[in-house]
Amino acid sequence: MKQNIKIANAPCSWGVLEFDLEGKALGYEQVLDELCETGYIGTELGDWGFMPTNPQELQNEIQKRNLQLLGAFVPVALSNEAAHEDGIDRALKTAGLMHGAGYTNAFIVLADENGSVANRTQKAGRTTAEDSLPDELMKVFAAGANKLAKAVKDKYGMRTVFHHHCAGYIETPAEIEALMDNTDPSLLGLCFDTGHFSFGQGTNHTAFMEKYWDRIWHVHFKDFSPSVAADAAKNNWNYFEAVSHGVFCELGKGNVDFKQVAAFLEEKNYDGWVVVEQDVLPGMGNPKKCAKNNREYLLSIGV
Repeated sequence: MKQNIKIANAPCSWGVLEFDLEGKALGYEQVLDELCETGYIGTELGDWGFMPTNPQELQNEIQKRNLQLLGAFVPVALSNEAAHEDGIDRALKTAGLMHGAGYTNAFIVLADENGSVANRTQKAGRTTAEDSLPDELMKVFAAGANKLAKAVKDKYGMRTVFHHHCAGYIETPAEIEALMDNTDPSLLGLCFDTGHFSFGQGTNHTAFMEKYWDRIWHVHFKDFSPSVAADAAKNNWNYFEAVSHGVFCELGKGNVDFKQVAAFLEEKNYDGWVVVEQDVLPGMGNPKKCAKNNREYLLSIGV
């Protein structure tokens, strides 16, 4: 096993997603139990209210399974300045829960309000430069991200990473670069997601990681199926349709070179967490089996 890499999974792999989707997700006890049973040692929080919102109860549930809590996904429509204050309030509430439960090193995993803009949702994976935010709105977006990260840092001493994500305004490598260029590197890190990078038209994962290595504080391992993406383009599927058809496939079955990425992380002495994610929509597939297969794949390549 790569010496410093610690492997976690996240509730989204069990259908606990930030979107308002049909179908019922599993309860947190089952998700955490299955996460442990399939070989993972850490988790993210999931949507607010999925796990206990009382700090002591949350700590009890995490600790009794010998897990670590690594962070929590907080979506904010950052291109809309009017949404910033509510986003900051939600980030502080979430950070306060994790801090109060004793997880002071956990991240706020900030993202756009993905899936909320029709054009970006429809064209996920195949956007062009003209679909990107104009410079003035990118500055609004970045200012909101900086302000939120500063609020979290000032109140709780906790760090914020931005999660680039398809069906949002920070999807392509150029959009990630624009956000990095417009944000404060002492406040905002990057949650690098291998699958969203591929789906967002990224090609060389490790070259991009090298360029922004000082900003990469958190890593998600997700795989990507080019064949499903080709079907999505052919059939004009939106983001959710692409996901439902398995665009984020089991690890090792897509085009992400996890051996290369893991070797890069080891070379850099990365001592943070790698969170495995395979978005399984409610009622889609067998989450526990997928999680087990994903863990076994990583073990097969020495991770």
